[in-house]
Amino acid sequence: MNDLDTLKKLFLNHLRLEKALSENTISNYSLDIRFFINYLTEKKKVTDAKSISEGVIENYIFYLRNLKNKKDDYYSVKSINRYISSIKSFFKFLASEKIIDKNPSEIIETPKISRNLPQVLTIGEIDSILKLTDNSDVLELRDRAIMETMYASGLRVSEVVNLILPNIFFDEGILRIFGKGSKERIVPIGSSALQYINKYLEKSRPYLRKPYSEDTVFLNHRGRKLTRMAIWNIISKYAKKAGIKKQIHPHTFRHSFATHLLEGGADIRIIQEMLGHSDISTTQIYTHIDREYLIEVHKTFHPRG
Repeated sequence: MNDLDTLKKLFLNHLRLEKALSENTISNYSLDIRFFINYLTEKKKVTDAKSISEGVIENYIFYLRNLKNKKDDYYSVKSINRYISSIKSFFKFLASEKIIDKNPSEIIETPKISRNLPQVLTIGEIDSILKLTDNSDVLELRDRAIMETMYASGLRVSEVVNLILPNIFFDEGILRIFGKGSKERIVPIGSSALQYINKYLEKSRPYLRKPYSEDTVFLNHRGRKLTRMAIWNIISKYAKKAGIKKQIHPHTFRHSFATHLLEGGADIRIIQEMLGHSDISTTQIYTHIDREYLIEVHKTFHPRG
């Protein structure tokens, strides 16, 4: 194990013990730093952290920009920013521990991302999708309950698939959710969604449940936890049946949830809390969507629009 590998291990232990980050997040950091170390040792023959300069890091970023991934595409700005963020955290840790005298990544800037507005469904489109499920069919009733839950509470796909029975509070009308970094939050869920969850629990889940299903709420036909791709396929299936041409992806219902709340007059800080965003700037993208909506309404209905 060389010097950089040792420092990487110390850094990951710091994230695990001091920052209490999730194993999934730590794994991402590990991959990013490993990639950087491989570049240093193979391309630059650098094995000592103290000899890594700002110029070396800038050369690495230039290297990333000209590198292609497994799909033969260039890395996106978002992907490169993630690598830079991991490197900055790594060197910040080394500097705080006095392992290096100066943080060479301190003034490295991350490229600006042009933010594409997420695709959202209208209230009418949501209704048309939900109405297409056959509530007498075991799997379609499950699909309805999943989509109602996603739209009612703005859950991430990972939060839907990991939802467990003890975390649904029917009387209070709330869910206990563990989001990114295992952060807990309480989110409201409407009566319509609770109604369909109840129907699913009574009429569908008993047929899907197996001894190993445990408390997982939404199950596949083998009694196991659904995958992200399965949720994507479910939403895409009904959107296609409804004749919706928009590009649908796993977070479409979440984006629609936030946008419709904002259009209805909800405070952005409340939406931030419900979505589980740690940074308000992440939530503020929905104000741009709302602005687009207002412009469209003005063009449609104003006599001189």
